[in-house]
Amino acid sequence: MFSTLIEFRSYGQQAVEAAKYIGQGSAVTLDHSNRSPITIQYPYEKILPSERFRGRIHFEFDKCIACEVRVRVCPINLPVVDWILMRDIKKKRLKNYSIDFGVCIFRGNCVEYCPTNCLSMTEEYELSSYDRHELNHDQTALGRLPLSTSQDVSIQVVSAPLNYLSKRFGGERLDT
Repeated sequence: MFSTLIEFRSYGQQAVEAAKYIGQGSAVTLDHSNRSPITIQYPYEKILPSERFRGRIHFEFDKCIACEVRVRVCPINLPVVDWILMRDIKKKRLKNYSIDFGVCIFRGNCVEYCPTNCLSMTEEYELSSYDRHELNHDQTALGRLPLSTSQDVSIQVVSAPLNYLSKRFGGERLDT
């Protein structure tokens, strides 16, 4: 009889503990039901990237002096710079410049250390392709003016508050 009471008491404690966990789960569910959804219908809605976002690299051919600093500071020696030496004026002239975005890690050292500021990061992030060779951009493709998400009239721009997103995704900084 005593063992039956102990088992009944243990069963009661387990039932109370299970009810407590169900209550905690219900509280979380009710808390989330009061929030607005953050799902974005991607092709038709886009989030504006932060001002420090590192997207596709924009290259201005006329400003480049073919110094090759960006090749030396790149951790993977990615940019390919072809130049010829103009013997009459004793200067280098840029012949060809290309970056393979399939290999690029978008660190931004090339942009930061360029002495003539001929490189800049844009807000373009849609660089995917079915063919890997299409990701190798030469100076013509890099010189193309960046497409601005905010200027496209067919796309609804969603700008979520940064503090809400950082709370939603565990306190991480999303703008770096």
